Amino acid sequence: MKNEELFRNFAALYHQKLMKILLEIWTLLCEMSPYLLLGFLLAGLMHEFIPGKVYTKYLGENSLKSVVLAALFGVPLPLCSCGVIPTAMGIRKEGASKGATISFLIATPQTGVDSIIATYSLMGLPFAIIRPIVALLTAVFGGVMCNSLDPHQQTPSNSPLKGEDKKESIPLRGRFRGLVSYAFGEMMEDIGKWLAIGLVVAGIITAAVPDSWFTIFQGNTLYSILFVLVFSIPMYLCATGSIPIALALMLKGLTPGAALVLLMAGPASNAASILVVGKVLGRRSMLVYLTAIIFGAVLFGFGIDYLLPREWFTAPIAQYAACHEEGVGLFSYICTGLLLVLLLRALFVSHHHHHHHHELEEAEMASLIIYNVEGMNCSHCAENVKRVIAAVEGVEHVEVSLHEGKAHIRGAHSEDEVLRAVESIGFRASKAT
Repeated sequence: MKNEELFRNFAALYHQKLMKILLEIWTLLCEMSPYLLLGFLLAGLMHEFIPGKVYTKYLGENSLKSVVLAALFGVPLPLCSCGVIPTAMGIRKEGASKGATISFLIATPQTGVDSIIATYSLMGLPFAIIRPIVALLTAVFGGVMCNSLDPHQQTPSNSPLKGEDKKESIPLRGRFRGLVSYAFGEMMEDIGKWLAIGLVVAGIITAAVPDSWFTIFQGNTLYSILFVLVFSIPMYLCATGSIPIALALMLKGLTPGAALVLLMAGPASNAASILVVGKVLGRRSMLVYLTAIIFGAVLFGFGIDYLLPREWFTAPIAQYAACHEEGVGLFSYICTGLLLVLLLRALFVSHHHHHHHHELEEAEMASLIIYNVEGMNCSHCAENVKRVIAAVEGVEHVEVSLHEGKAHIRGAHSEDEVLRAVESIGFRASKAT
């Protein structure tokens, strides 16, 4: 009887904690959903109406101007730390200097128009303003340092890839279709999973982790920042998915400066991106890349805690906690429902494409040459792989499957050129046996 009573008590406690976690996740999602939808829409507008050549035209010089422009281009772009790697390697191949490439690599994943708006939704205006400013300054510092250490670098010739940018010839109606497809299709697929992970982690920290676990970090900037750096540098954290985690840690007592370190260092780097940067740009550039991210995040983290009024950053958090008690409004519920529908649709479409690709493969297997591609994590990765393979001489048609990690190519082409093209943007490729 005693064992049964203990089991019932444990089950009741487990159920209570689980419901508390789910409620916390739901509340976070309701708070973010209106701003996420707006951010996705703005990201789609940028993707469809700003030509890709704008991002490569001014980045070739080994100068401060190219570094600053790369950072300015990167700050609003909604690319995660895996999607930015092939994009950055692409602009490097098309003529960007090493400094501009490093600047773009640092600035882009730390922020994005979607994550800036989402930061405002949960953490308030001061964080939403400071986050892109820190990303910009850190990126410029890293790019300038890279160029100064390698002043006589060889810059690749600027040779646009085949079929690189055909947006200008697309009619306006087609552009708007592309906007919707990108904003509420591709971005949903890329960000949805990582947003869900961030919400779950934040829910667990807020609802299930005792405050006593964070006693040593409460109000202590040094310990808080070191704690955040240990797990944020090697792990993959999406710029948007990191927001609820930073909020949860602040609710547990970590300082605003430590929250900023998580928001900046987490999305800017992970183990995979560090290895790719070292391989493509060289070991020295990789060390500059890491140094700039860590130094910038820590410097501004301490600056927030010791130079700015803490109330700027804690007041919105306290307001969120108060709203948590009051509940959310009807508009937020509607936006949350719409966001969930769009996420489910994106998953369904992705699954449908996966099966359709299998049917196509079986029907045309005899005319296809298949390559394994390692390292793709999102649709941006797959699109960049498809883009560079399509530019290889002799390639008539190429399809890249993100889920299978394969490229299916039709046409008489050089295997070595395909492998070199894929590896030039940071992925590993091999011919399937």
